[in-house]
Amino acid sequence: MESKARLILNAQDSLLVVVDIQQRLTAAMPTGVRERVIEQVKVLLTAAKVLTVPVVVTEQYPKGLGLTEPELVKELPEATTLIEKTSFSCMNIAEFCSEIDKTACKQIILTGMESHICILQTALDLQAQGHQVFVVEDAVSSRSKANQYNSLQRLRHAGVIITNVESVIFEWLGDAKHPEFKTLAKLLV
Repeated sequence: MESKARLILNAQDSLLVVVDIQQRLTAAMPTGVRERVIEQVKVLLTAAKVLTVPVVVTEQYPKGLGLTEPELVKELPEATTLIEKTSFSCMNIAEFCSEIDKTACKQIILTGMESHICILQTALDLQAQGHQVFVVEDAVSSRSKANQYNSLQRLRHAGVIITNVESVIFEWLGDAKHPEFKTLAKLLV
């Protein structure tokens, strides 16, 4: 029973990470992909804000790739940490590792771009450090559908948990009697 319980997200032990959803990178995404990812991440950010789940946002070389999409910036909880980076794995950034240590969260939820580069490397490095890693399939993307598929398959085979926005929110809630159930359920229609 305990092994199943550890596979369920708990809002009190979760850290939501938004990886590199930046203006020049989103502009390179296939038609519809940019919009889907931004909408799904906005839903997660709203839920994180309501349930006080900590959020970290990364920006890969913002001088070249631009800043985080303004639509997402508007939704960020007040205490969000923004980290600039050049490393593909967030785990190679001392400030990122420090944020994980500071929150003491064991469940790390990854969203963002690109699935086959920064998401993949960060997820594998987090897992190697003993964290429980969740990649939100409908809130990540790559410029190539084949690269995204390949990265998700690779992560799945490595034991990373592939999930979706709706599952994350309902796992965070845990029960229809949760005081925020109705508020968050409205986001999913």
